[in-house]
Amino acid sequence: MSAYSLARSALFLMDAERSHELTLAMLSRYPQTGGLLAGAIVDDPVRLMGLDFRNRIGLAAGLDKNGECIEAFDRMGFGFVEVGTVTPRPQPGNPRPRMFRLRSDQALINRLGFNNQGVDALVTRASRARRRCVLGINIGKNADTPLELAEYDYLACLHKVYPVADYIVVNISSPNTAGLRQLQEAERFDQLLVKLGEARETLAQRHGKRRPLLVKIAPDMEDQQLLEIANAVRRHGIDGLIATNTTIARPGLEALTVAAEKGGLSGAPLKPRANQVIASLRTSVGADFPLIGVGGILSGEDALARRQAGADLLQIYTGLIYRGPGLVAECAQALAAHR
Repeated sequence: MSAYSLARSALFLMDAERSHELTLAMLSRYPQTGGLLAGAIVDDPVRLMGLDFRNRIGLAAGLDKNGECIEAFDRMGFGFVEVGTVTPRPQPGNPRPRMFRLRSDQALINRLGFNNQGVDALVTRASRARRRCVLGINIGKNADTPLELAEYDYLACLHKVYPVADYIVVNISSPNTAGLRQLQEAERFDQLLVKLGEARETLAQRHGKRRPLLVKIAPDMEDQQLLEIANAVRRHGIDGLIATNTTIARPGLEALTVAAEKGGLSGAPLKPRANQVIASLRTSVGADFPLIGVGGILSGEDALARRQAGADLLQIYTGLIYRGPGLVAECAQALAAHR
């Protein structure tokens, strides 16, 4: 039994969020543990969006919301690490309990609600992190900010993270902040992208570098809406899409008591839909537009399938919890062997 398997057995005896917090605390204090748990690090370089990635496997946003463990995840061998989602002001998120394991399905349900320490705390940590990996920062709005004022939260975060991020992700797809997904609707989406695009150009001139700007979308959309989003991001000069966030659907889980918990579902049950969305987006945006695939990647075989569906880069989260740090190298090696 591996060291991670032993640790997981103990952690899984605890509440899901409590074990998550303990793991982050350990990785934050002892970042070298990331490398010890991961073992091999795979170098399979790729250049995308003007950035050089060690390999195509990244850590998805949501696991390290406050940027406390950037160095540890770098040592695990990730090609890129995405921290956040971060909001302008600190907020506690939704009431506990708010994270649930579905162990037999290798899945999680969470309704965390952008719990984070605020953008200033994250920027301070990100600026001090010693890393080789590419760093992405995922930004959102505070829960008490009215939807019609959401653009100001995104702009505030964009300005603050711009100097320390290698790329920036606009999260309009979490199901756990009331009304947030309405920002994916055509008129609101266009308005937000215009404002962010203007701000990005101003920041690029001020800092002398143009940071890639991406949008993370939900899996719970019809094909027509996916097409509209694909058209909008290309029209507004957005650099890439991340697909997908968690789902409010419960594919094959309706009979399970825990599946009735509100929140976003991640892990293996999301895999078929996440593959479909990537394939649909690739058809819509063409061969040259960067796509990052996330959702239900729990093996090297899953990684290869997502790559073949059209993803340029991949991210893992729930798979890391169930399979452990060795999954990073497994997925990177699978992709390196099938270039």
